[in-house]
Amino acid sequence: MLLDAILGFFSMDMGIDLGTCTTLVCVRGKGIVLNEPSVVAVRKGTNIVLNNGEAVGLVAREMLGKTPGSISAIRPLKDGVISDFEITEKMLSYFIRKVHGRGGLVRPRVVIAVPSGITAVERRAVIDSAERAGARRVYLVDEPMAAGIGAGLPVTEPTASMICDTGGGTTEVAIISLADIATATSIRVGGDDMDEAVINHLKRTYNLLIGEARAEKVKIQIGSAAALEEELTMEIAGRDTISGLPRKIVVTSEEIREALKDPVSQIIDAVTSTLERAEPELAADLIDNGICICGGGSLLRGMDKVLSNATGLKVFRAEDPLSCVARGTSVYLENLELWKDTMDHSERGYD
Repeated sequence: MLLDAILGFFSMDMGIDLGTCTTLVCVRGKGIVLNEPSVVAVRKGTNIVLNNGEAVGLVAREMLGKTPGSISAIRPLKDGVISDFEITEKMLSYFIRKVHGRGGLVRPRVVIAVPSGITAVERRAVIDSAERAGARRVYLVDEPMAAGIGAGLPVTEPTASMICDTGGGTTEVAIISLADIATATSIRVGGDDMDEAVINHLKRTYNLLIGEARAEKVKIQIGSAAALEEELTMEIAGRDTISGLPRKIVVTSEEIREALKDPVSQIIDAVTSTLERAEPELAADLIDNGICICGGGSLLRGMDKVLSNATGLKVFRAEDPLSCVARGTSVYLENLELWKDTMDHSERGYD
């Protein structure tokens, strides 16, 4: 323990929100120092990262959907878990090196937020990837707990705090009390599924094919979960699936809302099913405390309204909802000795 404390003094310990779409890194005492897409560009058919291992994050995202035959832009995480072990390791190595290169004499300790519903094998894969990427010791914390802390909820008090964190690949719903999760639901539905729903709608209705990046723009600009006071329209360009030629169409916010109905309904079901399993005293607390929503999915227009209508509870969006999980890992870092016994972590003989 003493050795680990001494090493921790000289290292730049960090917390990582390893997201399907975006990875955020925070450093103890400095806050969030990196916010980049979870994308890696490699040579086709290999695991060789382009630009001498530097084609990661923002550089690689610019290549999504636009690469020539010799290059692949890969998102190595799917539904919140690792789908490509080796590429994830290289991505983590790049991010850790980019942050840690600014300071720190020894390898850092790392806290990584993971979906609460992943298996023990998937958790082990995250630990192994981070260790191979350069972490001295790895601790895992459940995303809803990290999100609740980062959102400023009173998670250590004897009262119920409810969080709904909708990311790119998963939605994490949890009721937290006395520094632990009382009940939780993790579903592999998130912003990526909303983008896919937009793509499928345009293909089915207009015979127009668009990429993920353009679908995300449609979702952000005119997407909604509830009816808008003033409905919106947007011009979209893509490839006609029949003629094969480029074409433009105009779509409305009403039809995009209808396209998003299925993923939004699954998120609502996750919230209501979590409430149904709550202890009566915790459920009663939520009448006053309400539900906090965060993550990129919480920014969808009307998401708070449809959740409030479905549950009868007040629903509020966290301040800076995109960084709640990363900020939560930062708090864990600052109180590591207090929290680490409750987390999955690596045991490599450093104590």
